[in-house]
Amino acid sequence: MSNDKDKISVTVATAVGLGAIIGAGIYVLSGTAIALAGAYALIAFVLVGIVAFIIALELGELGSLMPYVKGASYSYTYKAFGSELGFIAGLLRYFSLATAISVISLGFASYLSNFLGVAVGTYAIPFAILLITVLSIVNLLGIKKAAEADFGLVIIKIAILLIFVAFAVFVAVTGVRGGIPQISFSAPGSAVGGIFAASVVVFFAYSGFQAISSITDRIKGGSSGYVKAILSAVTISIILYLLVVSALLLLLPSSAYKISADPLAYALKGSVAPPWIGILVDFGALVATASATIAMILASSRALYQMSSDHLLPRFLRKFNNKSGVAENGILVSAVIGVLMLFTGNIYVIVSIANFGLMLNYLFVGFDIIHFRRSGVKSDFRMPFYPYLPFIGIILLLAFFAGMPNEALVVGVILLIALLVTYYFLREADEKKVVRVKLFK
Repeated sequence: MSNDKDKISVTVATAVGLGAIIGAGIYVLSGTAIALAGAYALIAFVLVGIVAFIIALELGELGSLMPYVKGASYSYTYKAFGSELGFIAGLLRYFSLATAISVISLGFASYLSNFLGVAVGTYAIPFAILLITVLSIVNLLGIKKAAEADFGLVIIKIAILLIFVAFAVFVAVTGVRGGIPQISFSAPGSAVGGIFAASVVVFFAYSGFQAISSITDRIKGGSSGYVKAILSAVTISIILYLLVVSALLLLLPSSAYKISADPLAYALKGSVAPPWIGILVDFGALVATASATIAMILASSRALYQMSSDHLLPRFLRKFNNKSGVAENGILVSAVIGVLMLFTGNIYVIVSIANFGLMLNYLFVGFDIIHFRRSGVKSDFRMPFYPYLPFIGIILLLAFFAGMPNEALVVGVILLIALLVTYYFLREADEKKVVRVKLFK
C-alpha cells in the first residue's frame, strides 16, 4: 500500500481520464464518426455518452468494492465469475488498450506531420514509434510523475479546444468565409445504420475513462475520490465532444468528412482558416494525443500486472515498483505491442476490432454488478436506479455490436475462440481438475 504523499488528487485523477478520452476521441476519431453518420454523429456521441455514464457508475461501485485491484474491469469479472471468464475478459481488455496506444499515436503522427509540413504517409509510423518510446520512459519514471504531467497537458488541450469551438461559432455567425454551412441532419446511408456505425467509433473515443479505474489504489480519498474522478471525467467529456463535433459541422458540411486521423486540421484547411488557428489546433492535438498515450500505456501495463498476479499470465509480468506504482515489464510489453499494431492498417477497422473486446468487457461489468448485488456484498458507493441502469447498459451494448464492420466481428469471434482454446490448453497442460456445475436442479 502506498503512502498518502505518493497518491494523486481527485483533480489529477480526473485529468488522467480526460487525457485518455479527449485524445482518443476529439482529435482523432470525431471526423470518422461524421463520415459514417453525417450530422447524426451528434446523436451517436450522446447515446454512447449515456452508456459511458452508466458504465462509469458501475465501475464506481465495483471500484469502491475492490479499491486495491489494478486490473479494473478484468479484476471485477475475475472476482465475480472466476479464472475462465477472467482470462478472456482480461486479455480482450488488454488488447483494446494496446490497440488504443497505436491508434492514438497514429493521430499524434498525423498532426505532427501537418505541423512540420511533411508527408503523413512517409513519417506517420516513425513519429508514432518515437512517441510510444518517449512516453513509455515517462511512465517508467512513476505513476505520480506521469499523472501530474498529464494534468498540465489536459489543461492546455481543453483551452485550445474551446478556442477552436469559439472560432467555428465566429465563422458561422459572421459568415466571413462565405456560405459557411449550417448543421443539417443527413447521413451517408440510413440514419439508424449511420448512428450505430458511428457509435462503434465513438465508443472507442469514450473508452479512456477506464484509465482511472486502473489506478483506484493511488487516488486520495479512496473509493469516494475515485467515484468523483470517473464521473467528472465522463461528464466533462460528453460536453466537450458535443461542442467540438458541432464546431466541425459548422466549419464544413458533413459530406466533406472522411475517415482520417486528423479531423480538426482537415476541417480548418477545408474552411480556409487563418494559419494561426491551424497551428494552435495542431499543437493542441499533439498535446492531447500525447497525454492519451500516457494514460493508455499506464492502464495496459497495470492490466498485465494484475493478470500475472492472479497467475493467469507469466511470472515476469509481476515485476512492480510499489514506490512509483509502475508495472515495469508491463510497460515494456505494451510499448512493443503498441508499435506492432501500427502496421495493421485502416484506423476504423483497428478501432472496431479493439471495440469488440472493449464492449464485451463492459457487458461483463454489467453482469458483475448484478452478481455482487445478488451476493449481498456492500460497498461504499452504490450506483442509483439498480437494476434498471445495468440492464439498459447491457441492451445498448448488445445493440452496438450490430454497427460493427464484418471484419471486426470475424476477427473478434476468432480471437474469442482462440482465447478459449488457449485457456483450456493451459489448464490441461497444468493437469487441473475439470469443474462440473449443475445449471438446472
